[in-house]
Amino acid sequence: MNLIPEIKPGQSIELLKELHILTRDGKLNQDSRRKLKQVYHLFNFIEPLLKEVLAGKESLTLADHGAGKSYLGFILYDLFFKELEAGHIYGIETREELVTKSRELAERLGFGRMTFLNLSVEASTASAELPEQIDVVTALHACDTATDDAIRFALQKQAKFIVLVPCCQAELAAVLRKHKNDSFSKTPLSEIWRHPIHTREFGSLITNVLRCLLLESHGYQLTVTELVGWEHSMKNELIIASFKDAPRKNAQDRLEQILQELNLEEMRSRFAY
Repeated sequence: MNLIPEIKPGQSIELLKELHILTRDGKLNQDSRRKLKQVYHLFNFIEPLLKEVLAGKESLTLADHGAGKSYLGFILYDLFFKELEAGHIYGIETREELVTKSRELAERLGFGRMTFLNLSVEASTASAELPEQIDVVTALHACDTATDDAIRFALQKQAKFIVLVPCCQAELAAVLRKHKNDSFSKTPLSEIWRHPIHTREFGSLITNVLRCLLLESHGYQLTVTELVGWEHSMKNELIIASFKDAPRKNAQDRLEQILQELNLEEMRSRFAY
């Protein structure tokens, strides 16, 4: 029985300490109580997706891209995968020291169905260390183009669900800046990104719009909402894609029109495939 009512039954106290959700003496202060609430908020988005996968098969696989310290993967394993007889989580991260620490923590906690790979998102798509099909793909705060690589990975792995919290979408904003003069003579809409701060924010917004259209063109239905409070980040847009094998008929055309209207044709290979 847990002595702290906010903690769910069966949760690993050692894990919560490692994630700095509990203090070293196993207590909750005001800051850690807020962190725990954020963890549960995120889990509540993902748990129904995991259950839906299991409604149609006996096991499930999840790949977490840009895993960092594998915060998300460990929480999901502790709250959901731990009680399953089968199921596997793959944490994919480019920083070798974080991969090593995650492997050590998983071994110490007895989380045997977690694998941590020192790979880029792009490299993981062709890696033999991952299965041919992945049920759920997550990428939370995967910077800039890593989110797009995660989408490509998910499409190739025929993921049923994709959960994205995009971050630092700088590439498209740079292209907007490069063609700013041409855009001024082409469309009054260029006023939207005339000032640098607007270029950054508009670039971020359009990047996610194009990602949504790409996913819809491949048969996914989208839920776009806010992931409030997660890691105190202003990058709180949450995109949940569910594969329904029903491509939106005009998604590709809309995407192409946006690329042309905003002088972003050179981005076509990233968003139109």
